[in-house]
Amino acid sequence: MADMSKETEQKIAQLQIMEQNLQNLMQQRQAFQAQLMEVENALSEVTGAKAPLYKIVGNIMISSEKDSLKKDLTSRKEVLDLRLKSLQKQEDALKEKAESLQGEVVKELKH
Repeated sequence: MADMSKETEQKIAQLQIMEQNLQNLMQQRQAFQAQLMEVENALSEVTGAKAPLYKIVGNIMISSEKDSLKKDLTSRKEVLDLRLKSLQKQEDALKEKAESLQGEVVKELKH
């Protein structure tokens, strides 16, 4: 195989960076999904709860009203949903760019 052109080497380096960025996005998405699951579980518990409810604020737990907790959790859920959608769009766009660039590199290496 002939020596790689500088351009091909640069594209391979870009692919490696894209792969790292993709890994970072996937890790962020997984963290947000875990938070979303926690919020959904808490929301489910609050919805069915009849006993006094408490909310953790800093290092203390304070009594809180059911409606207030539901509102806070619902708001937090909406924010997490938006973040997840945004991350998914970024991830999809990055995958598409990487696949295109990878196709170019493979094509150049075959020549």
